[in-house]
Amino acid sequence: FLGIHMAGSFVRSRKNHTLIFTKENTIRNCSCWAGVRDCDYCLANLMCNCKTVLPSTLEKTTYNSHLTIWFTDISVLEMLLNFTRAWDLKLSFCGTAPLPTEYLAIWGLRKLQVNKVKGRFPEQSVTIYSSRNNEIEDSLAVHNKDSQMLVYISFLDTSLFNGYSLLKSYSVENVSSITKHFPSLLYSDVFSTSDNKSYVVTFIY
Repeated sequence: FLGIHMAGSFVRSRKNHTLIFTKENTIRNCSCWAGVRDCDYCLANLMCNCKTVLPSTLEKTTYNSHLTIWFTDISVLEMLLNFTRAWDLKLSFCGTAPLPTEYLAIWGLRKLQVNKVKGRFPEQSVTIYSSRNNEIEDSLAVHNKDSQMLVYISFLDTSLFNGYSLLKSYSVENVSSITKHFPSLLYSDVFSTSDNKSYVVTFIY
């Protein structure tokens, strides 16, 4: 159900691959068709089709293909990622200062790769779950199971980018109410209580 292995440090070649990075207080949203070395901003601007995005225009969206984010601070990562729907995600920490412990929520996450410029474990990945067939599933990763909607939600501990330990994760299935099961969890009050929803809650740290 869960698998962990070492990952590469290049943006993978894939159609409709999205790369988002911040540089000098600007946000760049890129469509890349070739591999780009992590945190190489000049190469990304040369090889990808990039445009500048204003923070005020950012909206929560769904990424059905591979998404890579390069970041240097938590505030930007939170703005780009928190409560976003992403299936296949790579996060590359391009800063040098240690990061605090904060938690980000990601809907429908299947695979996560992390890359750090420092630490004992710079490149790692984890598989949350795999699709059982090749069909395109709903972007919320919601499945019908015995008349219930199965919803996947992951909580990411941002201190993992400090690279002091191996990437770990664990999942709790059949959670009918996130508020009741995890009363101390940040953001728990934003989840609705519904009789026809069953959550799979994953913690990544």
